[in-house]
Amino acid sequence: MTEQQAIIVPQISSLPEHEARARLLVRWLSQQNIIEAQLSTCGRTGLRMGYAIGPGARKVVKHPEHLPYAQPVNGLEIISKRCIYTPTRDFAEEAGCPECRQEVGEALFESLDEWMPGATDNFQCPLCGHEDDINGFLFLQSCGFSNLGLVFNNWADAEFTGDFLAELAERLGFKVRLVRVDL
Repeated sequence: MTEQQAIIVPQISSLPEHEARARLLVRWLSQQNIIEAQLSTCGRTGLRMGYAIGPGARKVVKHPEHLPYAQPVNGLEIISKRCIYTPTRDFAEEAGCPECRQEVGEALFESLDEWMPGATDNFQCPLCGHEDDINGFLFLQSCGFSNLGLVFNNWADAEFTGDFLAELAERLGFKVRLVRVDL
């Protein structure tokens, strides 16, 4: 079995009160028994701390048989700093302007040098001048740019349900994007 991640990212660069919202999401997810309430060493990064998979995870995925219950890396990690979430394999870096519908990927991905440190949340189309949060542009492959990311380690093959993603979006107050990362 290959290692992978399902990363849920709000479609806004600077989510207001992102750390408080993350705590509320963790509380809700643990109350639903989707994750365990206490941190443990089930994560992948840093000190490997994450929220382990709970028995309720089966009700929020399409293929519960693919959930990582037997794997040591099976937890949710919360990223609460500005990050770029893209597939790690064969990412094409293609993006389009929602206004003029032209390819602007090269310029958009070059602008991430300004976006990453927080100099701006927006990107301006070099062809028509349309400006929006970088998440408002069209991407051929799912990716996200935000100060909050929910990284579910080894959950991607189980595939979240649309209802679960809609519930998370409602709780965050913004649409979300699901980014699959194969490691």
